[in-house]
Amino acid sequence: MAVQPATADPTTAQPAAAQAAAADVSVQAAGEYTDRFLELYAKIHDPANGYFSPQGIPYHAVETLMVEAPDYGHETTSEAYSFWLWLETSYGQVTGDWAPFNHAWDTLEEYMIPQTANQPTNGSYNPNSPATYASEYNHPSQYPSQLTNSVAVGRDPLGAELRSTYGTSEVYGMHWLADVDNVYGFGAAPGSSSLLGPTYEGTSYINTFQRGPQESVWETVPQPSIEDFSFGGPNGYLDLFTGDAAYARQWKYTNAPDADARAVEAAYWANKFATEQGQPQAVAATVGKASKMGDYLRYAMFDKYFKTMGCTSPSCPAGTGRDSAHYLMSWYYAWGGSLSTSSPWAWRIGSSHAHFGYQNPMAAWALANDPALEPSSPTAAADWQESLDRQIEFYTWLQSPQGGIAGGATNSWDGAYGARPAGTATFYGMGYQVAPVYHDPPSNQWMGMQGWGMERVAQLYHETGDARAKALLDKWVPWVVDNITVTATSWQIPSELTWSGQPDTWNPANPGSNSGLSVSVRSYGQDVGVAGALARTLMYYAAASGDVEAKDTARELLDAIWTQNSDAIGVAANETRGDYARFDDEYVAGGNGLYVPSGWSGDMPNGDIVAPGATFLDIRSFYLDDPEWSKVQAHLDGGAAPQFRYHRFWAQTAVATALADYDRLFGADTGEPDTQAPTVPTGLQVTGVTQTSVSLSWTASTDNVAVTGYEVRRGGTLVATVTGTSYTNTGLTPSTAYQYTVSARDAAGNVSAASAAVTATTSPTTPVGSCTATYRTVNSWSGGYQGEITVTAGATAITGWTVSWNLAPGGLSQAWSANVTTSGTTATATNLAWNGNLAAGASTSFGYVGTGAPPANPGVTCG
Repeated sequence: MAVQPATADPTTAQPAAAQAAAADVSVQAAGEYTDRFLELYAKIHDPANGYFSPQGIPYHAVETLMVEAPDYGHETTSEAYSFWLWLETSYGQVTGDWAPFNHAWDTLEEYMIPQTANQPTNGSYNPNSPATYASEYNHPSQYPSQLTNSVAVGRDPLGAELRSTYGTSEVYGMHWLADVDNVYGFGAAPGSSSLLGPTYEGTSYINTFQRGPQESVWETVPQPSIEDFSFGGPNGYLDLFTGDAAYARQWKYTNAPDADARAVEAAYWANKFATEQGQPQAVAATVGKASKMGDYLRYAMFDKYFKTMGCTSPSCPAGTGRDSAHYLMSWYYAWGGSLSTSSPWAWRIGSSHAHFGYQNPMAAWALANDPALEPSSPTAAADWQESLDRQIEFYTWLQSPQGGIAGGATNSWDGAYGARPAGTATFYGMGYQVAPVYHDPPSNQWMGMQGWGMERVAQLYHETGDARAKALLDKWVPWVVDNITVTATSWQIPSELTWSGQPDTWNPANPGSNSGLSVSVRSYGQDVGVAGALARTLMYYAAASGDVEAKDTARELLDAIWTQNSDAIGVAANETRGDYARFDDEYVAGGNGLYVPSGWSGDMPNGDIVAPGATFLDIRSFYLDDPEWSKVQAHLDGGAAPQFRYHRFWAQTAVATALADYDRLFGADTGEPDTQAPTVPTGLQVTGVTQTSVSLSWTASTDNVAVTGYEVRRGGTLVATVTGTSYTNTGLTPSTAYQYTVSARDAAGNVSAASAAVTATTSPTTPVGSCTATYRTVNSWSGGYQGEITVTAGATAITGWTVSWNLAPGGLSQAWSANVTTSGTTATATNLAWNGNLAAGASTSFGYVGTGAPPANPGVTCG
């Protein structure tokens, strides 16, 4: 596509629905906290308040003078986009209007996912040789890092599958950082293969962090993601970071997996809410794109150079498949290649480092279990199921006796597959790290990681009743609640944490007590974004468990933020920024400051010189013109540390979505006791059976306040309480009939009458050399549905198969990947020529479109 200049009127860069937020809207959910949500939503979308650029892109913050992970307030991140999706998900849930949600994804796709021209040589990517090795180092002064072919790199097990699935070699994932106003002047624009320079008006792909865990934002050299040598030195900026015999013009992007996972998570909820409103088609196209993003997000599950787990030497074995998968959400995945289409090449890497705060078991569950989100690649759902289990284990391994979750682990010690210190605790071969990825400041010092990471665990518990998630929260929630203080005039939450010791080496069969691991609160403060995340976590936990203290603490925190921190454009707290003394720090050998190698010299697009002795400010002289600069200058001249009141986009959204969720989860407080039970669940159906399990789904109930869960009974006996509208009963006996009913309950303890019963018969035991088959409903609509049956060979290979199942109460319209006939309500399918031969344990699937309702009791058999 052509590059779009930033000339759009900010009042028209967003759909009319978003512009109308300050006006009357059709509110499907009502209550005090819903009203607050809509008020804050209107402030965020008011063009006069400055949250969005003229192109309609969310800034990291309203304010420009800001240095944290982004080194300028009017940059944006994939994180900001993912929070925007959450904001519009809540808006859709409240109003039934999904146009803003779809618009947010369209904007993300246009400006944050590199377009074809931005990644032009992906077609030359070879999954059997994904990248060339270069060590990471512990200090920026040890860079550039020499590229070398002497270290074996493993094979990428995803590349060929993804290309086959989507018919392209391009990667569908967000780059993590963009210069929205092109303040640096690189002009690395969406839709361009060359730098457009300072005259370009619009967003520009950039990167900063490149040089190991000690490189803080104050020690970074910004560089364009499209490196055509227009700026910097003779090799652009490449030779600051990597050593090579010759440098080629190239493109390169880095994905932040927590942001893509958060986008998928938001899409799950958007689909759930829209479906409950009877309009799943309103978000179907966007949810399909989220599924695709989740397919590519699997790159975050793999070691950086696809090395096997437990690697403690650069000579350790290269992976040949999923032996290089840790199955966690690592810190990044990255991809790049040549700008020259006449001499094309491309590369991809995962990451060896995993931080607990980047894990998202809610997204993993959705990608593994939600038919609307399950990715199209054949192995994707299984990968995400494995990732879900591994992530929950990771949290459990890292939980301290106090309740807080410790840092993470790496498969590449010191970023160079080094030997680990003796006694280092391990997790599936990865070594424990108290502060994975970055050390200045320590990556697990900030309380925000606790809120972000555990919010997803709480959602998983709320949606699925996962007992492992509940166990984590049962310990974590009291620790958090005990450290939150709210009064009529002030409030505080933990700000910084201090860690000591390490967890026990992980034994999944017998987890340790972690008695040698400890956390304490180093400092307290006000961070409205973190407080919003903590409140939201407590709310999901309270809604699922009935914990009154957690619910009350969340409400008190939200009330305090609203009354004490609201201002004309959002919610914010005053911040003292003593770290701004580092603006003019010069490099000290082996210490802090901006390191530039001796003899290296280059320039920024505005003429700022990058050379030894330069400071953070020297290569960002535009800060001198910022309207708030005088406050920093006074501090540099010996005055007190400056104070700022920042309106970060993600923080506004964290509070806004918590407000919307409060009324959704607990209902509006009328002051009267709630004695009305929810409506009876309808549409209870069997969605799948195996030899030992039965899967059920049903239509959501409604309530005058809020439905908080469902009681599932088998033969009249309670077997589970879940918060979602599906359940799988495991541990059953083959060839046995079971009867189920479901009742709905609310927060006041009112329980509906039982639903109509359904009966399911588990599959028979598999004889040696035979096969089994399982049924699932992929999708359903008024008057029809899509079914899928998976055939799996037994202990020996088979050369053909025949599957029978009961269609009642519906019928059959069409089928694919099998020959299907019907007799009454019984359908029989036989293999085609290409899918009849199955190795022992191998599987194949066929599908069909049915009429009427899905099978009440499929009773699938295979022989």
